[in-house]
Amino acid sequence: MLVGVGLGPGDPELLTLRAVRLLKEAAAVFVPGNLAYDLVRPYRPDAVILEFPMTSDEDYIRECLEENADAIAPKAKDGLVVFGIIGDPNFYSTFSRLCEVIGEHYPEVAFATEPGISSITAFASVANVPVAGGFFVSDGSGLESRIFMKVRKPAALAASLKAEGYSEFVLVERMYMPEQQVYRGDDLPEESNYFSILFARRSGA
Repeated sequence: MLVGVGLGPGDPELLTLRAVRLLKEAAAVFVPGNLAYDLVRPYRPDAVILEFPMTSDEDYIRECLEENADAIAPKAKDGLVVFGIIGDPNFYSTFSRLCEVIGEHYPEVAFATEPGISSITAFASVANVPVAGGFFVSDGSGLESRIFMKVRKPAALAASLKAEGYSEFVLVERMYMPEQQVYRGDDLPEESNYFSILFARRSGA
């Protein structure tokens, strides 16, 4: 299995306890660059640095992704492999693109992620900016997804979002708590817990 592990925004003290445990337990650890390597080095000095170019040349990016997939997949077939990445592996990260390529060439490899402190939440602390109400986050591209917190009537909310072109829905209640529940698609409850998050994505996004 290949697990994308968030390493946080760059401060070694902001690695999670779970991240440290997985780094220690993994059969192999890969990282995309020296900054990530410096964060994992105290736990895995044998971590392998892979090249992920910062360029707009999609052909070259694809070539590097395929080379890195070939390096990672053989080890991930037989044991736990960690890919440590700055921030959170599910937010604007290289890990999702890497998984797409590995999935094409090595469909037998399973994937999972472990969250890290993202730049979005770290910014509020560093800048001392409390955030309340709705806010918009973008990497420069158009609005494809929306996240709603404290969703009390998820089925009704999803119905209203469908009229705006949203078709993919995921609701998580009481995340990381013993009573955690995950609902997908149209299988959303009428009422939901205060500790809930609804994810919505547009058709074709």
